[in-house]
Amino acid sequence: MMNSQTNYDHEPLVPFLQVGSLAPDFHMDGFFKGEKKKYSLKDYKGKWKVLFFYPLNFTFVCPTEILEMSKRHKEFEKLDAQVLGISVDSVFAHEAWLKELGELNFPLLSDITKEVSYSYQILLENEGICLRGVFIIDPDNILRSYTVNDLPIGRNVDEILRVIEASKTGHLCPIGWKKGQKTLGKA
Repeated sequence: MMNSQTNYDHEPLVPFLQVGSLAPDFHMDGFFKGEKKKYSLKDYKGKWKVLFFYPLNFTFVCPTEILEMSKRHKEFEKLDAQVLGISVDSVFAHEAWLKELGELNFPLLSDITKEVSYSYQILLENEGICLRGVFIIDPDNILRSYTVNDLPIGRNVDEILRVIEASKTGHLCPIGWKKGQKTLGKA
């Protein structure tokens, strides 16, 4: 019988990622406003977190998403949500790319070891990159929502914001619910 902590090759198994469970913590180097530093999920305990995984710097769809997320940072700020961009690029590649993109309103983190992409179950191991994943994590580091898109499909910032707003109500929110609309009552 297989041990719950190993697979047949004796490599550690990643626990199944499930909404309502504790989000996997991480420790990564990042680049923000001209500075390199270490980042951890625990650094943002007490805040909502939006982990925004993208495949690679210097690509085509990624800058459209990253720039839109940055442009709308005040909307995330109003929801007490911190956006963290994550790719498998090095922190030095982030620094170089930001010379092209311009300064962002959130840090770009380096998952160069691919461990975080693996633990969030979006790593395409054969390609060495991650899918487009958005993970919404509450102030207690509980995973509240995640969506994963295929490589050519960009995400919708309005939907990310809507899900945070709905999550913060603590109520049952019907399809298409938006802030200010009636909910279905307490969850």
